[in-house]
Amino acid sequence: MIRRQARGRVGEIVIDRPERRNALDVEHCRLLRAAIDECVAEGVRCLLIRGEGTAFCAGADLGGVYGAEFREALYDLLGRMTSLTLPIIAAVNGPAIGAGTQLAVAADLRVAAPGARFGVPTARLCLAVDPWTVRRLSLLAGGGPARALLLGCAELDAEAAHRLGLVDRLGDVDVARAWAGEVAGLAPLTLAYNKLALERLAEPPVEDPEVIAAFEACWASQDFVEGRAASAAKRPARFEGR
Repeated sequence: MIRRQARGRVGEIVIDRPERRNALDVEHCRLLRAAIDECVAEGVRCLLIRGEGTAFCAGADLGGVYGAEFREALYDLLGRMTSLTLPIIAAVNGPAIGAGTQLAVAADLRVAAPGARFGVPTARLCLAVDPWTVRRLSLLAGGGPARALLLGCAELDAEAAHRLGLVDRLGDVDVARAWAGEVAGLAPLTLAYNKLALERLAEPPVEDPEVIAAFEACWASQDFVEGRAASAAKRPARFEGR
């Protein structure tokens, strides 16, 4: 389930699936987007997103990640987050893997607890994140770390992520709440302008047809089918590159 509550001018949204380590499926992507819209309608000045339990978001729920419907729901959610005029803070209280990392980088600011980890292990299953995610990781963490995450399936802990700039502050949810409270008291029009300028100037739309074709080819490949079968059988995948 997705819970939300108002803390003064801050809208706090909680991914509450600790039994699934807060993994996202189609339903929860849509519920999370709806919760964001509901908070905005209530007039909050800042959003804080966190996970219940020991994980922020362990990624996509593999029971549904293989369908186009999940991709549409996830990218609709991420697009809504970046298009909002108000700032969003991710309180990364534990692992943020795959879609969890995407959710964290779609926020404007990130606070990471000691147990936080970031990773995008799509190459283990012949999945693919969209070009926006690739560029966002490169802008926030730098080209080298982004390559390690995407090409080497490496992970970054909280300290490393903070050192590289992927994380803005270290601390638990109370630290994140305090910062969100401060941000909520700042000038809304200035924040809206700053966010719009950052999004538009630093991240123009990706329109390279070759990049888009390569992204779609991953999802349409025989290796994609093999990755799904290997995941279901809990065995190493045998990829052929086709």
